[in-house]
Amino acid sequence: MSAPSVALSAAVPTQLFIDGRWRDAADGTFDVLDPATGEVLRSVADGSPADMTSAVDAAGAALAGWGATAPRERSEILRRTYEAMIAAKDEIAQLISAEMGKSLADSVAEVGYAAEFFRWFAEEAVRIGGELRTAPAGANRILTIRQPVGVCLLITPWNFPAAMATRKIAPALAAGCTVVVKPAAETPITTLYIAQLMADAGLPAGVLNVVPSSKSAEVVTAALEDSRVRKLSFTGSTPVGRLLLRQAADRVIATSMELGGNDPFLILEDADLDAAVDGAMLAKMRNGGQACTAANRFLVHHSVAEEFGRRLAQRMGALVQGPGTDPATQLGPMVSQKAADGIAAAVDAAVQGGATAILGGSRHVGPGYFYPATVLTGVAPDAPIVNNEIFGPVAPIVSVADDDDAVRLANATEYGLVGYVYSRDLARALRVAERMETGMVGINRGLVSDAAAPFGGVKQSGSGREGGFEGIDSYLETKYIAVAW
Repeated sequence: MSAPSVALSAAVPTQLFIDGRWRDAADGTFDVLDPATGEVLRSVADGSPADMTSAVDAAGAALAGWGATAPRERSEILRRTYEAMIAAKDEIAQLISAEMGKSLADSVAEVGYAAEFFRWFAEEAVRIGGELRTAPAGANRILTIRQPVGVCLLITPWNFPAAMATRKIAPALAAGCTVVVKPAAETPITTLYIAQLMADAGLPAGVLNVVPSSKSAEVVTAALEDSRVRKLSFTGSTPVGRLLLRQAADRVIATSMELGGNDPFLILEDADLDAAVDGAMLAKMRNGGQACTAANRFLVHHSVAEEFGRRLAQRMGALVQGPGTDPATQLGPMVSQKAADGIAAAVDAAVQGGATAILGGSRHVGPGYFYPATVLTGVAPDAPIVNNEIFGPVAPIVSVADDDDAVRLANATEYGLVGYVYSRDLARALRVAERMETGMVGINRGLVSDAAAPFGGVKQSGSGREGGFEGIDSYLETKYIAVAW
């Protein structure tokens, strides 16, 4: 599993992007590592609280002009960025695989998904509405208009460095907001590359600013304490989300939170097992399992649990593991040593607790942060591995008695992002879906993400929706104007 060296183009940006210019950080740089080797991929500008304040300065200064820009003009810039991303699809995919580790096939798919947010919100930018109606008493008029919320702080995770950035940037800019993006320290280069594409597409200086940093808490606090920042959108873990909500509460900053998940994959006894395994491969193995939408626990009717486990292990065991930048790779490394160690500890604890690893379960020895595809059977319903987000290529299978048992276990968590249901009976699957406490459900589908659909969870998986018609709402305020004539 030796990893070839990764050569990034010298043109790939690694500085701060503030007020339309690339600049160095006063605090120097931090290293972005290649997860396939553990070696330094590139050194990136390490933003400081002062740099964040400069970015907010730029966003604040650009706000009035961008908000007054014709919706069609904003739309065309987003559309041109979409076209630029599609044209540079292969280069962006290589960059994602290099810094995050996922397979090239997954990276290419991410670029297409990420670009689609620019196309979708280019179309929504020209459809921001308002309303005029007569008051019930008949004497006055009620006029409502929708205006940009203001300067937005967008904090993105490492697992989808392109898509999680564009899913926030596109609606914010479509609405007329200006933004500061703080990308994850593990994968900042992709976001910087997208910023360059937007500048080339004609985006005015200051509308988009990107501040990578190894000092996340300090730079985020600097932004949240700034009176000009009126909106926070965060994708990441629930514990960090709770901390940010507390900080945002001090200044009553509007928030959107896309947090952790513990996503159940239900297989009823009448399911088409071939289709269920196909769906499981998508829901579990896309991104190497490092996705908030990844199936975290398989709740399978006892009559088909053994056969499903056997078929899933056969498919997962056939995956080729290696560096994400190798075209032959189907399962890349985990993003960091910490991530790989955490997965190993969870699997070891499950096996010690009585589960059986019918595939994998042993650490890779050698360079890089690899963990093998693993299938666990005989997992207890209350085992820690089914109560905590795994974020890796591990499939724990829990046997259930019936639909009620499956739904009860599916809902026995503080999280509620997405669930999956497999059954040949659509009415039955819909009844189960309605009872699941999740923001999204895939019925006989292992992939639910779509730029045109509202993405988000309930309970401690977050608040608000990204994508779809609802995605732009978070970046708009409704103003009521009382009128009489």
